[in-house]
Amino acid sequence: MVNTLELVLVLLAAAVLVVGLFRSFNLPPVLGYLMVGAAVGPHALNLMHDSGGARHLAEFGVVFLMFSIGLEFSLPRLFAMKHIVFGLGAAQVFGSIALATAIAWALGWGLLAGFALGSILAMSSTAILSKLLADRLELESKHGRETIGVLLFQDIAVVPLLILIPALSQPGEALFWTLAIAGAKAAVMLALVLVYGQRLMRAWFTLVARGRSGELFMLNVLLITLGLAWLSELAGLSLALGAFLAGMLISETEYRYQVEEDIKPFRDVLLGLFFVTVGMFLDVGEIAANLPAVLALMGVLLGLKFVVAAGASRAFGATPGTAIRTGLWLCAGGEFGFVLISQIDGLALLSPVLMQVTVAALVLSMLVAPLIVQVSDKLVMRFVASEWLLRSMELTRVAAQSMNTQGHIVICGYGRSGQHLARFLEQDDVTYVALDLDPERVREARAAGDTVVYGDAARHETLQAAGVARASAVVISFASVDAALRVIHHVRALRPDLPVIARALDEADLNKLSEAGAAEVVTEAFEGSIMLASHALALIGVPINRVVRRIRTIRSERYALMRGIFHGATDAPESPDAQQVRLHSVTVPPGAKAVGRTIGELGFEAMEVSVSAVRRRNIRGLSPGPETCIQAGDVVVLLGVPGGLERAEQRLLKGD
Repeated sequence: MVNTLELVLVLLAAAVLVVGLFRSFNLPPVLGYLMVGAAVGPHALNLMHDSGGARHLAEFGVVFLMFSIGLEFSLPRLFAMKHIVFGLGAAQVFGSIALATAIAWALGWGLLAGFALGSILAMSSTAILSKLLADRLELESKHGRETIGVLLFQDIAVVPLLILIPALSQPGEALFWTLAIAGAKAAVMLALVLVYGQRLMRAWFTLVARGRSGELFMLNVLLITLGLAWLSELAGLSLALGAFLAGMLISETEYRYQVEEDIKPFRDVLLGLFFVTVGMFLDVGEIAANLPAVLALMGVLLGLKFVVAAGASRAFGATPGTAIRTGLWLCAGGEFGFVLISQIDGLALLSPVLMQVTVAALVLSMLVAPLIVQVSDKLVMRFVASEWLLRSMELTRVAAQSMNTQGHIVICGYGRSGQHLARFLEQDDVTYVALDLDPERVREARAAGDTVVYGDAARHETLQAAGVARASAVVISFASVDAALRVIHHVRALRPDLPVIARALDEADLNKLSEAGAAEVVTEAFEGSIMLASHALALIGVPINRVVRRIRTIRSERYALMRGIFHGATDAPESPDAQQVRLHSVTVPPGAKAVGRTIGELGFEAMEVSVSAVRRRNIRGLSPGPETCIQAGDVVVLLGVPGGLERAEQRLLKGD
């Protein structure tokens, strides 16, 4: 018991420190786990004298990983992407394995070693690449669809590879029958799952869910996952295959998302432990002694996978630019390579030195993957002449759409939020130009008459073509903070005075976007909470006018641009809003006392009045600073209570 406690404490302490450090540098946490394993393993500090228990526990990490992949396995999704998944994906995986096998055979390593090595190197990192695609808003781009399709096939291919690789250790005369029997067993299990499993699983989960117990539901998920994994091993197959089938069973039921949330803590912790045990393979001294071989293998890995993926993409009809992007995105290694390495360890298919070199090359390739993605566009523009023409045509289409617009709103992203915004603008006859990277969405929306064009809003030249110089505002309707920051940066460079309204998921991103220059940041969590509160108050009998007034007050405190309203002649003096903070516009004529003075010098703070905006030559500057100098002809928008507004107007026009 003491040894187990010491083991857990060592792993937790090292993981917290190293993984926290890696996350602070925006690096994949899987690399941190590998470094922890290398540090505490037998080749370094040797803090874990008995790693057998850790290895057995880490096997459950692979089980839950494969279960999660099964949850993502959707037959309708596969059918919709069948040409990419089973065409391009199969070409990339089998092509990489075939090339690696041929190279290994030529070097005298043997066909079986080549097949195992090719299987390891053929995998790419689903975790890293999917996050990068989402952060860069490229999930719906052509190379984004191809990358996701290939990653999906790799996720599927790892299941038979987990069966094949252990079978390769069998004697030659028994290899065929071993594979045939394993394949027959897998086919029978898959058939049973597809024919009977889903109906039984849905009925069983419905029965469990009626208990309305989170604890019971969680226990049931663990029972199903580990039970099917055990049955799979009992049938002579791998634990991972059973877990994958369990995930498949649940993926088509209405309980999928709840199961995914419940299983995530177990999966992440145990998978981290798995990568720690993989890191124990690393012998830093051995790697340093064979550093040229490590770098050479990494170069072969990147080059081989790039050639295969780009060539396959081109063969399936992609443009040269898309093919090169797809190849660059997929050329690095992935976490499934380590899963396969764990199966190979002990089978004597690869020599210990080659195993060390392979693990080190995978780690280094995953480290450079984000850097390769970062320069992919520059490389494509540098080496593909036609890309300039395509980019010019794209910008021409954007410019043609915005050419006759003036004072329009540029909508960045035309998903659900962008489309709802466009409907509101149309009702008030406000023109807009929307930019989106989903070609299917753009085609459908343009056919319906919407003013949307294909273009990347995070590019300087695209915003310029969209008429930012003539626009009245920019609205960022997507929730990606990194992409939003790039948009704000380019807008500030093109039009520093142009207001940008950004969307964020929660308050954590508010300061980043505000400091970058967003005039206002609308957070979904805040808006959702006040709408929930308003409906709840109304339904329990609170008068609706009090609810509306309360919501208006909360919003005015949260949003600078919503603080106060312009008072009109039709507003009753005895109304509740009569003495509340309001807006008041003052036109500064030539000869006024405020001309040539700054806002700070006018001392509005003593009157409890602030300047909300200054309109100059039809350009509205929001939230001007105290250093802003008042000029003749300016329209100064004041914010305050009626008495303070009268005194502030007097100071603007006539002085003290």
